Amino acid sequence: MPWLAESRQWAAFFATWNRKLHYYLGLYFLFFIWLFALSGLLLNHGGWAFAQFYPNRRVSTFESAIDIPASMSDLDLARSVMRQVGIEGEIAWTGPRSSPGRLEFNASRPGRVYQVQADLALGRARISMTQYNGWGVARTLHTFVGVSPDDPRNQRGWLLTSVWALSMDAVAVGIILMVLSSLYMWWGLKEKRLLGIAALASGTLTCGLFVTGLRWLYG
Repeated sequence: MPWLAESRQWAAFFATWNRKLHYYLGLYFLFFIWLFALSGLLLNHGGWAFAQFYPNRRVSTFESAIDIPASMSDLDLARSVMRQVGIEGEIAWTGPRSSPGRLEFNASRPGRVYQVQADLALGRARISMTQYNGWGVARTLHTFVGVSPDDPRNQRGWLLTSVWALSMDAVAVGIILMVLSSLYMWWGLKEKRLLGIAALASGTLTCGLFVTGLRWLYG
């Protein structure tokens, strides 16, 4: 029957490209996944001596003269100050302005945090820079998103933050595709179905315990 032969050809074609999708995505996202696995371990085990980064931080301070453009919003003014003093990063507001003549904010990027205090009346800015080592960079990348749900003023404004967020979206979608392709390949191995069902069920129950079970027990 022609339709049966054609369906088998499509099934073989899909199986071939499913395998290619699985291992090419795995190779592309390999180091992204390792990065998140390593940084997740660092977050979960903050007491590991070899990965200590905060005690090894370096703090330095410098001052610089700045020009104060007229009729600028606080965000545009902060960006202007950053350009003038030569720093880059994601702007984070520390609180409401204490006085019209002062502008205070943080500018952060993985590995560095700048605390900026600008005296608008004197045209001077004081910058305190905290620099972390590679372990600090890895840990920061795990949670670096550039937005704050608690403060709508803190939104992404640095290009590299947007690129990083887009990369993380790609990693998430890629992992979903890899999981789906794994399910398809597993189901094609009839002799492995029973063991696979047991593994899938145990994983589902364990995950369900944390997603819904704890809320039910302690809600």
